[in-house]
Amino acid sequence: METWGLLAVLGMGAVELWVAVPAGLALQIHPIATGITAAVGGMLGIMVVALTGDRLRTWFLQRRTGTFGSRYSRHVSHLWSRYGVVGLGLLAPLLVGAPLGTALGMTLGVPTGRLLFWMSLGVALCSAGLTLAGTLGLIGIQALGH
Repeated sequence: METWGLLAVLGMGAVELWVAVPAGLALQIHPIATGITAAVGGMLGIMVVALTGDRLRTWFLQRRTGTFGSRYSRHVSHLWSRYGVVGLGLLAPLLVGAPLGTALGMTLGVPTGRLLFWMSLGVALCSAGLTLAGTLGLIGIQALGH
């Protein structure tokens, strides 16, 4: 069962860390395994966006920003103008999702290697932070119950 849970966390991590980490913890997968698997999934999502052609990237941007375009555009343009690729890479995984942040970074002309480095670091840090927060929250809830 844990293998299927890890695969689910991996797949969810490729799309959204906010979903992957809580799902792994809810499935009672060890927090370290959850965090690492979600981060690897997030990095795979980044790689898929970076390595695919413009057609898939354009489809993803239109699909993802069609409903929430103004909100996402506002966040990303603020990040970009204030912090550049470092801010985009470190904060996009939490604010807009790693695949969308990668697609937008590429659209803004960030060199792929530099974008992949900062997005991967952002995914790793966000995954670790979400896992730590979720685990501490679960420990707190358990402590209240005893």
